[in-house]
Amino acid sequence: MQRHLLEVDEVAALIRGGETLLLAGDEGRLSLLPRGKWIAGTIPYFMSEEGGVVDRRRVFVDRIPARSEYAGIRRYDETGIARVYSELPPSAMGVVIAPYASRVHLAFAMNAPRYEKFATAPLFGWISGVDLSELGKTRPKVFDGTTAEALEDQAVVMHVAFPPGVRAEVAILNIFEKGTGPAITFPATGFSASTAEIDGRERNFAEYVEEAGLDARLPLVADYFGAAINVSFQAVDRARGEVRFYAPVFAGVRYHHARPVEDYVDAFVSALPTGIAERVALSCNCVVNFVNSSLEGRTTGDIVGPATFGEIAYQLLNQTMVYLTVSDRG
Repeated sequence: MQRHLLEVDEVAALIRGGETLLLAGDEGRLSLLPRGKWIAGTIPYFMSEEGGVVDRRRVFVDRIPARSEYAGIRRYDETGIARVYSELPPSAMGVVIAPYASRVHLAFAMNAPRYEKFATAPLFGWISGVDLSELGKTRPKVFDGTTAEALEDQAVVMHVAFPPGVRAEVAILNIFEKGTGPAITFPATGFSASTAEIDGRERNFAEYVEEAGLDARLPLVADYFGAAINVSFQAVDRARGEVRFYAPVFAGVRYHHARPVEDYVDAFVSALPTGIAERVALSCNCVVNFVNSSLEGRTTGDIVGPATFGEIAYQLLNQTMVYLTVSDRG
């Protein structure tokens, strides 16, 4: 079985050997790597062959999918990210990493579905983060391997091209479903909310969360064009009368609090399509799942990847697993 968590000198040797890599790890370790064909984001949480681990020494390594070719790296700021789809080469996909709470992260989260050529080609990726104990104290970073620079306010996107007859597909695995509670709508789009309409009645949302006893470990769930999309709670601040989220809520969309899940791993493994593991080339999970579902030391089948501050399958997601499969066109 291929190892994904490697020592820095092992990763450096792969880079010097000309391999094209997608990396995740501690900023201090990533900053030791030489220039080459790689991108990276900071995160210490991983689902690995060893199970869920917190590791600030080793670097998580993914190679680009078999039969694909490196087609370059782009950087985007908060305005440039709108070109992320339109600048993808023909027969190519993008792998994107953006720093948590940066302007480019916020811009992508709130506007991606309106970008030119949205979802016309696969876009897979994740939001870099930090150890949760350092949230608000340390800035998450991404790295452009062509210069080995750490970036705080830009996203990096690797273009990966596929030959004719090969298909790359991005999929979402979401084990959360709408609960039976009232519909919740918000007056404005954003990463925080003070007020909400609860079955049509305006309330302070922080007060409502506490009074209703909502479990903030469970997300809000909405139907976005037939797909169940989650929004995770970051904090409920009763003193400020505000609730903060890891992804934006959208004005006018009907959300419901998710129904409880007894065992994340059991639900996850049973929801995976049969035989899918052997076709999964890239994957990431959510740090909220990692923490709330106590995934440290537990495995999620044969699917490995970083546990991040947000997952990207065409647009920003929360509390899901996102994966990329590669197969021959039927």
